[in-house]
Amino acid sequence: MHNLTIAELIKGLQSKEFSSIELTQHFLDRIMTLNPAYNAVITITAENALKTAAVADKRLAAGNAPALCGVPILHKDIFCTRDVRTSCGSKMLDNFIPPYNATVVENFERDGVVVLGKTNMDEFAMGSSNETSFYGAVINPWAVDCVPGGSSGGSAAAIAARLAPGATATDTGGSIRQPAALCGITGLKPTYGRVSRWGMIAFASSLDQGGPMARTAEDCALLLHSMAGFDEKDSTCIDHEVPDYSATLGNSISGLRIGVPKEYFSEGLDVGTEQAVRVALAVLEAQGAELVEISLPNTGLSVPAYYVIAPAEASANLSRFDGVKYGYRCEDPKDLQDLYSRTRAEGFGEEVQRRILIGTYCLSAGYYDAYYGKAQQVRQLIKQDFTSAFKEIDVIMGPTCPSPAFKFGSKGDDPVAMYLEDIYTIATNLAGLPGMSVPCGMVDDKPVGLQIIGNYFDEALMLNIAHQYQQTTDWHNAVPKGIL
Repeated sequence: MHNLTIAELIKGLQSKEFSSIELTQHFLDRIMTLNPAYNAVITITAENALKTAAVADKRLAAGNAPALCGVPILHKDIFCTRDVRTSCGSKMLDNFIPPYNATVVENFERDGVVVLGKTNMDEFAMGSSNETSFYGAVINPWAVDCVPGGSSGGSAAAIAARLAPGATATDTGGSIRQPAALCGITGLKPTYGRVSRWGMIAFASSLDQGGPMARTAEDCALLLHSMAGFDEKDSTCIDHEVPDYSATLGNSISGLRIGVPKEYFSEGLDVGTEQAVRVALAVLEAQGAELVEISLPNTGLSVPAYYVIAPAEASANLSRFDGVKYGYRCEDPKDLQDLYSRTRAEGFGEEVQRRILIGTYCLSAGYYDAYYGKAQQVRQLIKQDFTSAFKEIDVIMGPTCPSPAFKFGSKGDDPVAMYLEDIYTIATNLAGLPGMSVPCGMVDDKPVGLQIIGNYFDEALMLNIAHQYQQTTDWHNAVPKGIL
């Protein structure tokens, strides 16, 4: 059962080939057996999962259940889940048990989806390797000496290892697409505001966006349909009609104009990765799409702009963790100042502290205009690049990452080198555009991802293109060695 896609599991549940209880128990057994090797899941909710599965079986028997009813998934541990620890990968929230569900969690609960547990992640979603988690690094099933990408590395690795057919994730600067690429799965970051952020622990509020991860574009379409929608509790959520993303998957892509940015194929891109992406583009061209070289001239400014804006917003968001209201609290504080300083020094990891310090400096008096204000101006230039490009083309494509998965510790002493892992993904977050990654090849026996960037609310078109690509290629069905 674990080798079936979500779409195939839905058919099996509806035709009564197996029950949701049987399916749920199967994945729980796999998590218990295999997860110790990958550290992808940090909280297992077996009892609740089986109870939900039993209810789902009754709904399925009645014949009026939603499409995803009875399907088991995992949630990234950044989404608040009622009565279940939600740690955000941090010591600061190791003891935090929310009394409410995030809207995304609530939506899946409404549709009868079974939650197997919570996945590991970079602390407070800050990282591109899943090495910053308080609970230890996640192992890439494709290469056990390599990172799975971050910050949604736990979700990506769990799907690659067949511990779950799908999972939720979040993307602030590439945290869905980069681990999807490095773990050989499909991941989608929707348009900013497409999915509610209410109950999703904030990193950078103007950049964070939740989205789905699964093996195929078809599965991501099913998950996104449940996740998306207007939420009055989230002031940044946009009231925009949610289409049936599955309905247009079979559309022809003949005549589609694909923009290929020359800046994405320059110095720093691994030769093997470039070759795999070029071959993938040729596959789409053979299906009738037209490749058009374009320029996004401010691409090189996206990383420095992002690493001013994101830490600035993080420093504001994480100020709430002070040892007073909830979460970790230092022992025997002498006074309020001691409580604040020691709680944060002991509760936050090194990368989180680094970004808070950078952000606080950028927002400080005398530096706000020089750094944060200037970065926001650059952000508008990046957005204008995309706006101009989309007047001539339908989608933009290129590599998701500059190289395949890198080895643990290889970039730990060089934060800038780590930040450059997001060079191709960050700009879409700055512009608020949707982006996704699909497997498109292998380099040194490790997966490579093709990135698809769409115009605002063009997720259906992106999923259609990805699905058509996956109908004529088999990279999304590849299984890591040792995964049975």
